[in-house]
Amino acid sequence: MIVVGSGAIGVEFGYFYNCLGTKVTIVEFLPRIVPVEDEEISKELDKNFKKQGIEIMTSSEVTSVDTSGSGVKAKVKTPDGEKTLEADILLSAVGVSSNIEGIGLEELGIKTDKGKILVDKFYQTNVPGIYAIGDCVPGQALAHVASKEGIICVENIGFSEKKYNHKPEALDYNNVPGCTYCYPEIASVGYTEKQAKDAGYEVKVGKFPLSASGKASAAGHMEGFIKVIFDAKYGEWLGYTYDRV
Repeated sequence: MIVVGSGAIGVEFGYFYNCLGTKVTIVEFLPRIVPVEDEEISKELDKNFKKQGIEIMTSSEVTSVDTSGSGVKAKVKTPDGEKTLEADILLSAVGVSSNIEGIGLEELGIKTDKGKILVDKFYQTNVPGIYAIGDCVPGQALAHVASKEGIICVENIGFSEKKYNHKPEALDYNNVPGCTYCYPEIASVGYTEKQAKDAGYEVKVGKFPLSASGKASAAGHMEGFIKVIFDAKYGEWLGYTYDRV
């Protein structure tokens, strides 16, 4: 199997099929896998995936796919030149597209951009009285995000109509936790170290190796680490990431 893209979906399916005995090659356009995660997390996952027999090609681009035969042939542009990969199947995991076509948005004059419905911070579209939440609006395409968006939206409608006294706060998308269900598993929330520095923070970094955890030792899974990012000036907790085998 060739997996194109190494975001959460790509690495989860790549890991799953590798566990079933499939020879898996992951092709990633960017310089590292799981590129939205902390760089140290990417390196740790890359190392463990290669131990499991998964081939990883970073800084590489699939330029064409031939499905005329019984399997697939993919031409891949790599830093070392063009290569042709052959496999039984190719899985495209380069992103998720919202299904917003043919549902009447154009007739109602609802504005969209890059395949997403544009909304304000309380999820009202440009047409008063029409709201949108979930994968069809900008933000993380996650179930718990959609649930929270729905709660905030309804609470704000109630406040606007004077049915509730409590005005909700807009969702801070930087505080949304995310998980990648592979082995080792990944969990993170907030800024990565690089994102915090890019945002102008002077950071302090704390790391805890799971080899020092009694519970991890008892379970026999001592690889991996926990990493926390703090603002050096005020001690504010900016981000957390976790990689555990």
